[in-house]
Amino acid sequence: PVQAPNPADPTPPPVPSVSFTLERLKAVREESQKLITMLEEYYPSKEATVKMLMQAFVAEWDFDATEEDGSESRARADKLIDTMARALVTDDQDTFLMGGIGSSVMAGHDNCHYDSYQSQMERLWAPVWEAAGMKFVFQNAGEGGGCGDSFQNQHFCVKQNVSPDVDIVHYSWTYFEGGRAAPEHEDLLRWIQMLPKQPPLHIFNTGKLDKGMDGELTKHYAKYAFNSFYMSTAFRNGGYDYDAEKTREKDPIDRFGWGVQGDGYHDTTRYGENEQDEARKASLGVNMRNWHPGPMGFQLTSDAFTYVYTQAILKALDLIEKDFNDGNDPRKTWSASERPMLMKDDLPEPKQCDPEYCQVDEAPGCLNYELPTYGLWGPRVEDPEDDLNPYKGEPQNWSIWHQNNDLWYMVGKQDTAVFRNREDKEICRHLDACGGISAQKKEDGMVVFRLPKMEVGLVFICMCCGKKVAQEQIMENPNIEISYNTVTVEKKDMDYYPIPNGGKCVQVMKRFPTSGRQSETPTGHHYMAIKVLNDMPQPVRISHVVTL
Repeated sequence: PVQAPNPADPTPPPVPSVSFTLERLKAVREESQKLITMLEEYYPSKEATVKMLMQAFVAEWDFDATEEDGSESRARADKLIDTMARALVTDDQDTFLMGGIGSSVMAGHDNCHYDSYQSQMERLWAPVWEAAGMKFVFQNAGEGGGCGDSFQNQHFCVKQNVSPDVDIVHYSWTYFEGGRAAPEHEDLLRWIQMLPKQPPLHIFNTGKLDKGMDGELTKHYAKYAFNSFYMSTAFRNGGYDYDAEKTREKDPIDRFGWGVQGDGYHDTTRYGENEQDEARKASLGVNMRNWHPGPMGFQLTSDAFTYVYTQAILKALDLIEKDFNDGNDPRKTWSASERPMLMKDDLPEPKQCDPEYCQVDEAPGCLNYELPTYGLWGPRVEDPEDDLNPYKGEPQNWSIWHQNNDLWYMVGKQDTAVFRNREDKEICRHLDACGGISAQKKEDGMVVFRLPKMEVGLVFICMCCGKKVAQEQIMENPNIEISYNTVTVEKKDMDYYPIPNGGKCVQVMKRFPTSGRQSETPTGHHYMAIKVLNDMPQPVRISHVVTL
């Protein structure tokens, strides 16, 4: 902070140094333009690049839109430009941080982790942020299906799965949604607007453009830059006639078939062109491994998001430069501290989500034992000896468990064969693993969770590992007892939620109790305890505790 002047000392107070200088602005602009030019020369033409990388979204990006062209296009562009400008100018921000949640597509399965679109994007976009004296990090919290999660439960954990300080959030769970996930998309979009940087939400789809599910939400939340990218449409927008190639009589090729090399424009990725190992080079040219994209599909996805975001950076630089030229300190306009605070009532009325749960001032709290996580847990396991623990003196011996995946977990045969004897094999390792806090014996006693501040009073737990495990481990398990603020919660008062019909999770409380001992919090905290009453043939494993 600037010191107040001393009336007895005519020396002016020191002026704080500006970390984002005009010199850095020019360096960022140079790197951004270099990146844009490289991509426009890599694809068939500049026009094709724009169609492939900016127009394969539910709402096409237009950073030159005027209010007359359409207020939605202008608002969508302005939000992304604002995101970039604040990240560049804020003195104490040294990293532009993105986070992705979702399924095995997000995790990059059936490839080396190095070839996931997030890893490719980190390498592609890093020079732009390095020119600003910053780093670019993409936290990949994608998880495979073996843990039993779905789009219905995992989005509750966005504040723990990725850092709450993210600048942009990505999401991909589209194979399993079947057009039914608009409420979850809206939940997530609204919750992350309550995070410090109010990050835009961008969805990654592998298929052809379909405006049905998210079309209404894209318009409704244009001001928050909500949008969805479709990889297959991006390829097709470049002009290559995939249908003709697939249906020709001689040597037909389905470029979107499993394991097919080449996307029609190139035979391998840009970094694959320099690969000396022919098997690795061929592997890097695969567009679709199976239902998972290969490195070529992921390269296009990385290129699309990077191209769009870099266009936003260039517009942000123009605005920051104008402040410099006008003699103004750009921090007074663009620093994170100048960002207007959002409250739940500042957002438009919900369209698809349940207002009781999505119209809130704080994102849900979550304690997620699955890996990886990068953010903050909400609930926590209480110290058995803490004086505030209402169950102090009871045995509390549950233990944390994680699935022990080896290096080749979900890498895929082609890359496993290539890398097995290479020194750099570690780049293939995936980050995700199932996990939980576990007990099996009566002597394990209970686990006590101190719950964080809640707005609604919703509490649910999820089990590991599988899509139907809550029925066996909780609802039909006579050896497990759950209590809330020391009062037993009867199984008949619980329900499967948010995944219905005997899924992975059980709702313990739908909202705050309004009477009786359950409603009382003499220590200022709510507590939930899960107790083993008798030895069990199989362990009970809690993967998530979620509160709202």
